[in-house]
Amino acid sequence: MCYDLSFLAKLTAILEQFPAIKFDEQLQINYDATMHIVGHSFGEHPIIYQNREDQLLHVKLMEWGCIPFYIKDEKAFLKQRSNMLNARSERILSDAASYWFKIRNRRCLIPVTGIFEHRKIEKWTKKVPYFIHQKNTELFFLPGLYSVAELPNQETGEIEKRWTYTLITRSANDLMKQIHNEGDNKWRMPLFLPNQLAKEWVKSDLTTESMQAILNYELPEAELECWPVFTIRSSKERPDGKQKIEPYVWENLPPLD
Repeated sequence: MCYDLSFLAKLTAILEQFPAIKFDEQLQINYDATMHIVGHSFGEHPIIYQNREDQLLHVKLMEWGCIPFYIKDEKAFLKQRSNMLNARSERILSDAASYWFKIRNRRCLIPVTGIFEHRKIEKWTKKVPYFIHQKNTELFFLPGLYSVAELPNQETGEIEKRWTYTLITRSANDLMKQIHNEGDNKWRMPLFLPNQLAKEWVKSDLTTESMQAILNYELPEAELECWPVFTIRSSKERPDGKQKIEPYVWENLPPLD
């Protein structure tokens, strides 16, 4: 699965891909924080979605980790929320009992400049993190689904709409199988899409057949670039003083095939 993202592009880069898009609010990005976005923090991120009132594409801050629309007690749902950070592509159209099937028409795009994933090395105690991005593009868009729940504000008690999203994953290509190679959800990766298919994903007239074709898409490994980075899930400073996304040399690290 995928729980670590990176976003370092200017918001104008979204406008370059979607010139007519509308921003629901004035956004300011703290790039120190968005260099490494941790899913389990349930933080906000600018998400592209189709507004149901004007049928136009909008950008809105949403929290990562879906809260289903029927949830009324946020605290009771907190432990389950970690399971809502990712949605398996295979369940969205084929599992009518899943929440993802219920919100299959609430499609969105997650703008990112890269993701992080961890690789297990035999006889190594710690996994090695990698930074992965799509080649030849400053910014790319991961498909997702969004949810809107009405919950009481924990300070004021007033009912508020909470906009949340999940990131769609699929079975890994050959490159990502080598990196995401351990754990209950090994051999998974985000549903990487070329920009043309990403734009199709948020069209209102997308047919079920077209949706399934997008969910089945596998980005060729040649279109991904990756490199090892220093430990990301730690407050420990990098010994070379460089940024989290920059390559780091791990001594005796076996190369990827």
